[in-house]
Amino acid sequence: MAEVVTRNRVGEILQAVLHELNAVGGEARLGELLKAVEPKFKFTDHEKALLEKSGLIRWQSLVQFYSIDLVKAGAIKKEANKWYLTDYGKELLKVSPVEMMRQLGERYRAWKRSRDAQKAPSPAEPEEEDQEQIERQASYEKAVEQARTGIEEHIDSLDPYDFQQLVAELLIAMGYHVPFVAPEGPDGGVDVIAYRDPLGTQTPRIRVQVKHRNQKVTVNEVRELEGVLRREGDIGLIVSSGGFTGEAEREIRSSNKHIEVMDLNRLIKLWQENYEKVRESGKKLLPLVRLYFLAPTEES
Repeated sequence: MAEVVTRNRVGEILQAVLHELNAVGGEARLGELLKAVEPKFKFTDHEKALLEKSGLIRWQSLVQFYSIDLVKAGAIKKEANKWYLTDYGKELLKVSPVEMMRQLGERYRAWKRSRDAQKAPSPAEPEEEDQEQIERQASYEKAVEQARTGIEEHIDSLDPYDFQQLVAELLIAMGYHVPFVAPEGPDGGVDVIAYRDPLGTQTPRIRVQVKHRNQKVTVNEVRELEGVLRREGDIGLIVSSGGFTGEAEREIRSSNKHIEVMDLNRLIKLWQENYEKVRESGKKLLPLVRLYFLAPTEES
């Protein structure tokens, strides 16, 4: 009889991954989690074997496959190439692997019933007849992660002024007129200006501050932008590939000025949504191509 990885064993592996996710603050890329778990968990030779069709490692493909159950059960959220551990996910770390898999199966079936009003089968068990399904989901997850990582690394490689131009190109693709992009040197707190009409007579008028790479936006930088929002109808936009400090986020929420934020995730999402309208000069800064994959098991 062919060796299989039982559901209980899958539960042990999933819990090891969730423990690692919790240990790093509840937010991480799957690839980083898998690398961290591998030396800490005692896998069998069967679990460490490469799958014949996809060339993926068996235990890793199971984690990617069962991530569907984790998402539909509400144990994790997936967004922008990262896993986020929920409060319910933390609770699952306190129960046995058997109980965790029971709860995941129960919640998964409830989600299926609410989605298509028909009784759903139990989540697929990792037996040989399901191997194609497992490998399809795992290959899809890996491709998504690789694609997202490639985009992020390309953006990170842009110098600050190319990144600033990327932001300007996005705003143009979104239908704004951009009469000003700051040249090298002091910018007075504004890197890009965008209008709804060529003369800036219509609101909103957007004044953009752009920060690139690992430097998080600070509260002082938020206040600097607040200081240039003097006219009625002025809106501030802070674009930061490095994120925002907690103090900066609190200042933005409490400000009496209208300030929007665009982190790396939002930038990539808007670039993808508006890519067909991006000028050729803009596409050279961040060129994308649409690819099609065989649909994974459950993604909607």
